[in-house]
Amino acid sequence: MPSHSDIPSRCRAQIDLSALEENARALRMIWGDDRGLMGIVKADAYGHGLGAIATALSAQVEMFGVASLDEAMQLKQVLGESEKDIFLLGSVLPREREAVVENGLLASVTHPEEAAAFSSLAADKGKSARVHLAIDTGMGRLGMGEMEFGEMLQAFGAFEHLSIEGLFSHFPVADEQEQTYTLDQIERFRKAVELFRKHFPDAAHIHIANSAGLLRYARQLDFTTLARPGLALYGVAPGGFGQQGLKPVMTLKTEIALIRELPPGQSISYGRTFITSRDPVTRVATLAAGYGDGYLRQLSHSGAEVLIGGHRCPLLGTVTMDQILVDVSGLNPSAKPGDEAILIGRQGMDEITAREMAEQAATIPWQVFTGISKRVDREFFY
Repeated sequence: MPSHSDIPSRCRAQIDLSALEENARALRMIWGDDRGLMGIVKADAYGHGLGAIATALSAQVEMFGVASLDEAMQLKQVLGESEKDIFLLGSVLPREREAVVENGLLASVTHPEEAAAFSSLAADKGKSARVHLAIDTGMGRLGMGEMEFGEMLQAFGAFEHLSIEGLFSHFPVADEQEQTYTLDQIERFRKAVELFRKHFPDAAHIHIANSAGLLRYARQLDFTTLARPGLALYGVAPGGFGQQGLKPVMTLKTEIALIRELPPGQSISYGRTFITSRDPVTRVATLAAGYGDGYLRQLSHSGAEVLIGGHRCPLLGTVTMDQILVDVSGLNPSAKPGDEAILIGRQGMDEITAREMAEQAATIPWQVFTGISKRVDREFFY
């Protein structure tokens, strides 16, 4: 009898690590070899699987970025003896500060009160707390305000056990067509960096560019030292700008569990929101994936399709937790149970992208990837 681990899940995500590495190299060519990359691997590497992704990226990036202490500690375990720095992009909770200092992690700091707490903890341990200061240039999420920035910089310099290693900010609209706000934001950040350098000339890292910033504004950001690509590493260019040269890393697939021939007038799925009309029958395939796997319920009645036999087959009715239904009436040869169905990825000459799925669900590719659940096996290959 096969063990549980020998039985693949009904819905599987195949992760192409060679595509990941090629994307990292492509981004470095745009950004330049004289500047570094911080690989963003938060949220289980955007749903792709932290361990394998971080291992594959380790030789491609200068440091890693995560969202929380828990993610940082998982990543430390993955990296083992590697000396790659790990940066916590979000605010550190007061109860997490001691572990951040103890483990030599890089923290983001907004207020002098945070700096004082870090410095005090570090003094007790005979260490220095390593931090990057955050300035809010438009995101409104964390960071010092621009009006108070100069005054607060003076305060940060007073903490003996605080190692201020960088300054950063965040783009809110770098992936949108209109560039006026982002270009103005870059100039405001440039001025902030000039002031920061007067206080902390030895700080090594200046960063604001996310994936969109790297792909669209590398030249204007010549005064920065790091970029923080996330989505682009996984093969999707935010806003579609710079998609050429990036390769999708994930293929999401399932199988046909059942084929039924339904007469006209038959209702499909919860709510009876789809009624068959094809005469004499509609061939309906039941696929072994649903919103419990991360196939978004918002895809119901959106025009979403899946690939079977290299052809697009429309989704019918409402997405359920464990199954979806698609019309396979037009396939020749006919579909059969066990056939592969592609939810995201390429089959034959056609492809369904994470961006297409996101647009149909009125969401963003980030949510598509991070919403793929733990019951979906990740299968890694080169």
